[in-house]
This record gives sequence, structure tokens and C-alpha cells, in this order.
Amino acid sequence: MPLAPSTARLPGLQTPDLYHLANGAQVVSLNLADAPLVCVDFWCRAGSVLETASESGMAHFLEHMVFKGSRRLEPGEFDARIEALGGSSNAATGFDDVHYHLLIPPEAAAEATKLLLELVLEPRLEAAAFAMERQVVLEELAQSEDQPEEVALQRLLQVGCGDHAYGQAILGRRDQLLAHTPEAMAAFHQRLYRSDRCVLSLTGALDPSMPHTRAIQTVIASSPLARLQASAGDQPLAAVAVRPGEHRIAIPRLESARLLMLWALPPAQDLHAVMGADLLTSLLAEGRRSRLVDRLREELRLVESVDLDLHVLECGSLALLEAIGSAEDLPAIRQAIEAVLRELADQPIPTADWQRALSLVANGYRFGLESAGGVAAALGTNQLWNHPHSLEAPLQDLEHWDGMALQRQCLPLLAPERACLLEAVPA
Repeated sequence: MPLAPSTARLPGLQTPDLYHLANGAQVVSLNLADAPLVCVDFWCRAGSVLETASESGMAHFLEHMVFKGSRRLEPGEFDARIEALGGSSNAATGFDDVHYHLLIPPEAAAEATKLLLELVLEPRLEAAAFAMERQVVLEELAQSEDQPEEVALQRLLQVGCGDHAYGQAILGRRDQLLAHTPEAMAAFHQRLYRSDRCVLSLTGALDPSMPHTRAIQTVIASSPLARLQASAGDQPLAAVAVRPGEHRIAIPRLESARLLMLWALPPAQDLHAVMGADLLTSLLAEGRRSRLVDRLREELRLVESVDLDLHVLECGSLALLEAIGSAEDLPAIRQAIEAVLRELADQPIPTADWQRALSLVANGYRFGLESAGGVAAALGTNQLWNHPHSLEAPLQDLEHWDGMALQRQCLPLLAPERACLLEAVPA
């Protein structure tokens, strides 16, 4: 049951250009002939997994503080200037990394790149702005703690991942957020925002013959990125291991009960295993024809919804299942899930089901590369974490999977006895 070779092609995406600055910082770029804009995407290995015991929430807090100005940019000036140039910007902090990105018209890309690198790499971190932004972060944490669904999810990660950073909230702990200082944040920034830990990813209208493309390269060569020093070297990140077990929690204002299950899967570095996990989770729970949705919602009518999400992470990926229904039906829901997993292990996967899963995974990946931002993110993370594969590699890897291999190699990873299970019920 092979995937048609044509699905491995990504029309319009050529081999990206990669070069290193003298200090080791990486710049990766890809010209997209039909793109009307340029995406500038700065990536750094500075997510919450890199925080020390006293730095809970620092990675996300720093992301907020970056936009409060730099040595030469006043608070709010960056946003005002980017918008005046016709662009937009945003940022995100994850478990593994943080990135700051902007979309900008080509003729303004050089100036926007200069502004972004200055903002991110030379943050002001003034005490008054620090105190004000801490309240914003604390309010964000309070809002998260006030959402019953978020409480259930965080509890599952906590009991499943234990002391690993993946079990802790990226927003951090309130007591440590209150204890953070501008000096501690500056030390965090100086430790992690180093030349060998950063990647600048550029995609879009970057024809090498155009003046704005050459101007971007000139800006980068004299930017704070080129002046960064290298780190002393990373300590290996601890692998995450999900602790099997059964737990129950009663949560005020939770409207419907839910059964949550968490499994540990191979890390992002293992492309073949990740693609197999993507196929398996799609086969089980993506769309009305998927195994779990068809059985639990359409046939048995036990759940309002059932989802199985794959979170690809560097210390080990996570599969997270959420089935929403009534509290009295939770035992039946669990039995039905286990029955579906047993049946999938014992019976050959029908050709139609297999082709459907292949199409969903292949198309989902290709759709993610339809925008300059999606391409920049893929290139940036690949370089940041030393994933040597090309953009086409995930699609090409799908051709090496079949139903029997999936049943033999991937399905055992979702064995019920390997899961951390949490029943969340209304208080």
C-alpha cells in the first residue's frame, strides 16, 4: 500500500541557502518566486526546557519583555515602525524554543530585519516596564488557571511527566514569577541567546538579484546577531518519560467530564518514527471516518468529541488523547478506546483507511508549507535542532511506511498500559 510518488514533490520549493556568520550564527533563506512578501523568523534554543530550577516562566516572560524596547528602541517603537512599513510581527515561546517573526513587504525587509535583531538581542529590560509586564504575565497565568479544561490538561502533564519541564506550565509558577528580577532575566538572556543557539530564517520574495535581498545580507552582517558570542556548549536535554498510572481530579466549573490519556513517543530527531506516529494518530482520530471518532461518537454515541494530538518535541514527543462525555460513561469510553486499539493490532488495516491516513498526513504537511511563514518555521527549526533532512524528507519518508510496519512499530507505543490516564470530572 505505497504512497503515490507524486505526493513527495513540493512544487516551488528549492534547496534553501545556508551560511554561517563568523561567530557561528546560522542564516537560512529560501526564495519563493510567487511570494508577495518576506518572512523574517528568528529562532533560539531558549524555551522553558532550558530554564533552571529558579527560572520558572522566565522564557515566556522574556518574550514579553523583548517588546518593551531595546537599547535604541523606545517601548512601542518597534511595533509602530513595523506597522508603518506595512508589516506585522509576533512571537511564541514553547517547551523547546522561542521565535520572533515578522511579515514585511520586500522593499522594507532590510530595515525590518535590523529592527527585529536589535529588539530581540539587545532588550532594554527596564525595572518599571519589568514590574508592569510581570502583572500582565501573572494575569495570563490566572486566566489559564481559571479555565477548567486547561487545569485538567496541566494536571495530566504534571502527573505524567513529573519533574520534567514538559510537565510544568510554560507560563511558570506564580511564586517564582514574583521573585524574578531584571538582572536575573538579563543573565538568562545572556546565557541562552548565543550565536550557536540561534538561527535566522528568511523566506519569501528573496530573489538574489534584487537590491532588497542584498540589503538584508548587509544588515545581517553588521547586526547584533553577528556580534553574539558562542556558548560554552549545551548540556544534553533530559529525555521525557511518561509515568503510567490512573488518576482522577474533580474540577469546579468543568462542564463535561473527560478522559485524558498521555503517551511518550520518539523525539523530533527521529523523523521516521514521527511520521509513523503522525500516520497512527490520523488513522485513529482525524475526521469522522477515523477509528476512534467512528466508534465512540458515531456508533456508540458515548462522547461529544474525541481527539488524539501528536506534539512533536525534542526531548520526546507526546500523544495526548481527550474524550469528552458524561462522568458515568467514562468507564465505557475507556473500554471502547482499548477495544479499538486491540482491533487495530489484530486486523489488517483496510486499503481505504490506509490511503486516507496517508493523504491526511501528506496534505497536512504540504498545507503547512503554503505560506512563507510556514516554510520559514520549518527551515528554522530544522537548522536550530540539527535536523538534517530536507523539506521534502517527511513526504518521502511516508513512502517507507505500510500498514503492517505501523502495527508492528508504532501501535505498541500507544498500548493502554503505557499511558498516564486522568479522569477529570465536574466538582
